Amino acid sequence: MTKRTVYADNAATMPVSKKALDAAMPYLTELYGNAGAVYSLGTKSARAVFDARKSIARSLGCEASEIIFTSGGSESDNMAILGAAELGRQAGKRHIVTTNIEHHAVLNTCRRLEAQGYDVTYLPADGEGLIAAEQISEAIREDTALVSVMYANNEIGTLMPIKEIASICRSKNILFHTDAVQAAGHLPLELNSLGVDMLSVSGHKFGAFKGVGALYIRKELKLPPLISGGHQESGFRAGTENVAGIVSMAEALRESLEGLKDKTDRLLKVRDKLTEGLLKIPGSRLNGDRKKRLPSNVNISFDGVEGESLLLMLDINGVMASSGSACTSYSADPSHVLKAIGLDDRLAKGSLRLSLSPDTTLDDAGFIISAVEKSVRTLRELSGAR
Repeated sequence: MTKRTVYADNAATMPVSKKALDAAMPYLTELYGNAGAVYSLGTKSARAVFDARKSIARSLGCEASEIIFTSGGSESDNMAILGAAELGRQAGKRHIVTTNIEHHAVLNTCRRLEAQGYDVTYLPADGEGLIAAEQISEAIREDTALVSVMYANNEIGTLMPIKEIASICRSKNILFHTDAVQAAGHLPLELNSLGVDMLSVSGHKFGAFKGVGALYIRKELKLPPLISGGHQESGFRAGTENVAGIVSMAEALRESLEGLKDKTDRLLKVRDKLTEGLLKIPGSRLNGDRKKRLPSNVNISFDGVEGESLLLMLDINGVMASSGSACTSYSADPSHVLKAIGLDDRLAKGSLRLSLSPDTTLDDAGFIISAVEKSVRTLRELSGAR
């Protein structure tokens, strides 16, 4: 009999959707031409990129010319932050505002800029992992070049007041970037009304291939290129286009937003059952706001349990999960996000992140609860914890 398994690490990567794979497959096989070539094999690839750009723009509520294809969320974040910083330098502005719970693609880019003489303000999140719009307003100075605040936290799922922050930045003529890697494909993003200047997405977070992403850049904004070379992506990003990846991203994003309300309603029931069941385990604590969070995210710490051991035990018991960001999985340090919201090292190192997909069922939630209960109990017995 086949052992049952449940995949609950969709925030790290989602499986490639069959529709996305089918749409991309021709560009991995017979339609392999370079999109910059003038013969028919190349122009068919160029047409596919053109159509994908229009499709993604429709999904995000913006113009096709405002979508720039990248290799993923980290590159998109780097392009936005470094580009805005350079524009700020040219205008005599070297101050950046961000938060202490951003993804490392944002934090490490800001630290890189600090080494170059920029001043960065890292606003502290509260105990629920939230940033208030008022904090942004108070942090902005005359020399502020950029504000960068993530849409949804990748570890604890908290949702930030992006529209309010965007309004503040617009009123003060400050560029605003949001890392929406965890939000795109899972929440409606109407860029025409959201008010942001730049927004990062990554295809593999909603069912596209790994290695493809996009950066929305408001059409009035002319960023310097991050990668110099040819004139691809209207000069914003040099390099031969990843045609198959781009096509997969357009189809996966379209599919993920189809019937989104119904998917979200079903997912909330699964998430809430999972949360309530896990919080019945003694010594457990929910991390992040109970309501202002992604419908797919459950992050819980267990006292007296080490996170890596819990993940290994869960894998034995049929559940694939994580203890935080996949980008820091090789680090022994406690999560900077959990530390920022007030957890001590003991609880921060005993965290479990379960990230669901629209295909996760109530029955799956019950299976996960049983596996976690069993794993936590076993580990506490082995360590002598009570």
